[in-house]
Amino acid sequence: RHASKQESKRTRKRSQRSSKMDSGGYKERVFPANEKNFGATHGLYFIFYLLENVTTVVPLLCALPALGLTYLLGGGVFQLIALTVAIPVCAVLFFALGLVVLSHKEYPNAPCDWTKYIDIKDAKLASAWEGKKIPIAVFVENYMNQKIEFVQDPIQVFWKRHEIFRFCFTLEHVKFFVLKFTGQLIHHSQSADSAEVRDVYDRSNNFYNWFLGPRMIYTSGVFESQEESLEVAQDRKMDLVCRYSHMKPGMDHLDIGCGWGTLVCYAAKHFGTRSTGVTLAREQVKWGYNQAKEIYGVEENVKFLCMDYRDIPKKQYDVITCLEMIEHVGIKNFQSFLLQCKDMLKDEGIFYLQLAGLRRCWQFEDLCWGVFMGTYIFPAADASCPLGFCVTQAERAGYEVHRVENCGVHYALTINYWLNNWISNKSKVIDDFGEWWYRCWIIFLAWSTIVASQGSSTVFFVTLHKNTTKFERRDNFVTAYPIATQS
Repeated sequence: RHASKQESKRTRKRSQRSSKMDSGGYKERVFPANEKNFGATHGLYFIFYLLENVTTVVPLLCALPALGLTYLLGGGVFQLIALTVAIPVCAVLFFALGLVVLSHKEYPNAPCDWTKYIDIKDAKLASAWEGKKIPIAVFVENYMNQKIEFVQDPIQVFWKRHEIFRFCFTLEHVKFFVLKFTGQLIHHSQSADSAEVRDVYDRSNNFYNWFLGPRMIYTSGVFESQEESLEVAQDRKMDLVCRYSHMKPGMDHLDIGCGWGTLVCYAAKHFGTRSTGVTLAREQVKWGYNQAKEIYGVEENVKFLCMDYRDIPKKQYDVITCLEMIEHVGIKNFQSFLLQCKDMLKDEGIFYLQLAGLRRCWQFEDLCWGVFMGTYIFPAADASCPLGFCVTQAERAGYEVHRVENCGVHYALTINYWLNNWISNKSKVIDDFGEWWYRCWIIFLAWSTIVASQGSSTVFFVTLHKNTTKFERRDNFVTAYPIATQS
């Protein structure tokens, strides 16, 4: 009877919590008529292999058939070079055009009345899509360019998106793959990464403060209630990271991709660490030093390095944390980054790695969102991969995976708060940056709330240590609250 009462109590709590997560239409959300997952074959991991070896294996795979064709055609050096270049270009085109064909088959033309959700101001555009579902890319581009307006709240429209949008690839997506994404995959040099990342995060601290809020943390909080404030959830998250990492007073802590330095300052203040943050953005360093002094009072125990991760001075740390920076490292450099971190980690040290990635069995909406993010929000973050890729790479590098936790739904709540913050600062954003940037971030935050809610992309908290026989597992992991539970 007691067990039955407890279960009934837990059921009521779950019901109460789910009823409260009605962020602009959550309970009335619309699902696709036929939900079909792709990506169940081994093809994805073959692509990962090629991208990891893009400067060795890929040129060889292109040169060998080019050499054979040149020989059969009786050509010379010029023809060999032309074929060697043409083969990968044609492969990328074939892949991208294949996505166009398959996605249009999955999302064919269908009638709909979009007038109760959006208002198309451009007469020619309205006539072209009258009574028909609109490709999501067409809607996004035209909304950002003020040719389309939301009739309802943006997130309400996105919860009903399957009634009015088609998640099919367009020729614009093909251009992205051929002209931009392929180059990002191949390069990931220090100069290329600096140009991509620094331009994004040095935009303005005000720009980010207007949606991130006072903590200036560009990652998920952890909520115990759907009514908790963003700040409470972010403080809990930082506490969890520090405890997952077994931080103790006097430890040397390195945070790679530290953002505005909030975790660095928090660890130094509440766990007594000597913390170092690394970022490419000069504006983030300024903010970090300011809050270390003015808010946390730990300026003597923290420092910030404005540099590429490949230039981090060689030193060993008790704890290394890396929260959603590894995606920018790229598939090409993923393994070398993990090995670099292993060299900088003491034998008894803990490496806390947090990464966001698309799901393994994907849907076309996932890819459409991913292309939008890669184009406008997080350029060159091609290592936003499924969990299996990360775990395999970590084990290859000589780590043992101690803990993995999926916190995507917490990210959904976090982004929903960011959306509300952004809307509340609309006039400031438009005054300083213009209508286009305001609208771009509306799409980013509204759509990403949905994406994180439904598992299209999620975030994993991963705790790693060196996989050696002498690592002290008993004393480290047989402690209070050894396993996370949720009910």
